[in-house]
Amino acid sequence: MTAISSRMVDTNGKRVGRIAGGLLAVLMALMVMASTSPAVAHAALIKTDPADGAVLAQAPAQFSLTFSEPVSPLVLTLVKPDGTPVALTSFRLTDQTLEIDNPQALKSGTHVLSWRVISADGHPVGGSLLFSIGAPTEPPVVSEAVDWPLRSSIWIGKVFLYIGLFLGVGGAFALAWLAGNGRVGQRFVTAAILCGLVAAPLSLGFQGLDALGAPLSHLAQPVIWRTGLGTSFGWTVLVALTALGLALLSLAGPRVLARPLALAGLAGVGVALAASGHASAAEPQWLTRPLVFVHGIGIAFWAGALVPLGFALKRQAAGAVAFLRRFSSAILPVVAVLAAAGVVIAVIQVQTTSALVGTAYGRLLLVKLALLVFLFTLAAVNRWKLTASAEAGATEVQRRLTRSIGVEILIVLAIFGVAAGWRFTPPPRALAIAAAQPVSVHIHALEAMADLSITPGHAGPVAASMIIMTGDFGPLDAKEVTLVLSKPDSGIEPLKRAATKPGDGSWRVDNLVIPVPGRWTVRIDILVSDFKMVKIEAPVDIRP
Repeated sequence: MTAISSRMVDTNGKRVGRIAGGLLAVLMALMVMASTSPAVAHAALIKTDPADGAVLAQAPAQFSLTFSEPVSPLVLTLVKPDGTPVALTSFRLTDQTLEIDNPQALKSGTHVLSWRVISADGHPVGGSLLFSIGAPTEPPVVSEAVDWPLRSSIWIGKVFLYIGLFLGVGGAFALAWLAGNGRVGQRFVTAAILCGLVAAPLSLGFQGLDALGAPLSHLAQPVIWRTGLGTSFGWTVLVALTALGLALLSLAGPRVLARPLALAGLAGVGVALAASGHASAAEPQWLTRPLVFVHGIGIAFWAGALVPLGFALKRQAAGAVAFLRRFSSAILPVVAVLAAAGVVIAVIQVQTTSALVGTAYGRLLLVKLALLVFLFTLAAVNRWKLTASAEAGATEVQRRLTRSIGVEILIVLAIFGVAAGWRFTPPPRALAIAAAQPVSVHIHALEAMADLSITPGHAGPVAASMIIMTGDFGPLDAKEVTLVLSKPDSGIEPLKRAATKPGDGSWRVDNLVIPVPGRWTVRIDILVSDFKMVKIEAPVDIRP
């Protein structure tokens, strides 16, 4: 890739070389920044039974995990106190809740329920919770180390898939529709398509590995490929392979079929990108998926034309001026639509300006915006300062335009690197959805029990709702209910609030402020009669 780009620009362009080195350093930094982000995506875990950290008198008959959106389970494992893993294969999906059967009687001690599911946007989500039978013990060790080789492979695969789709399929479209009879740059376009044809299936395998939490050494296992194909990203790969194949046929097949094949390939780029990913999974999908489609074909049109156009101008090929004229006439409306779609997608994904600097996704977006400003500025200079003279045949201006196009290509490659980094960063939209979800805990004692829900489940103003029952799940007509929240490790005095009963059968505490996140101890004081008070308590985790 570097050698091809180097041939496109003037070999004496030292400034281009310095920019290339700087962009490479930026790409490496972005890859590290993206890879250190938490491996969470659209779906967020909002409730578990048993609760994380719960101490139970006896083993539960089943476990349940409730998410913020429907998910598909991938790997469910119960790790015993001695570190022995037990695969959990019997489960049921009900709306957003995953109910998992406990296959065996559990001995006393601390257990780990490890789970890995796939969310609607095609990205895997994983985590674990601890619970104890009888008395807590030292929890078994469950490795959560980042698999750097796999993450690097996923990132590289994404970049090369973008090269295939945007520079390959987009380049084939430019050769068929803009270059006239010229075929300068066809070798580069063919090479880019071949990169995509290799990267697409490999990315599917990497998706399967990431979904199952398996290392790169398991890539050849059939279950890895079946798992990757079963995610929404599988559709992206299938459509991408079709688009790449159509583009390759447009180059190698009869000239009369080149245009319709290239056009179908370009449309396939948009469909492939709209089939999966953070942006496509965002609501409302009737808007986001068409926006991603338009954004994808706009990038392919613009980026794909740069390499053939640069080669044609550098070699002063026949038809190069006509190629430049057609591209210059079409690019303005394309960029306008591309920018409008990108802005709307960014607003949906980021939502607040504070998220631009407060989240890894937002920081990557800022880097991409900086690169786009540089790219748009360079393109504007090319369009309004150099194009007219180049079309008139000014040789020196054509050389300057060729060098400028080379820099544009390097910036485009840097943008590909940023976009690939989003694979590891949940958008602020998804984080906001997760933050707005309540935290729930079931507190069970012999004399009474309660289902407590705190909404939203993060620090700040919240409301608490409690359903009070007897120890055998019967109705309990309590006279008074008081909620007490304490966090001794933070030096915060207990927060004590009397609950009200609005008439729906539950008890509520409104206008409650939880000052800091972390693990709190919640106690519910239940006045059963004038002479009897029952107190039940359990830990609850409050998100930042």
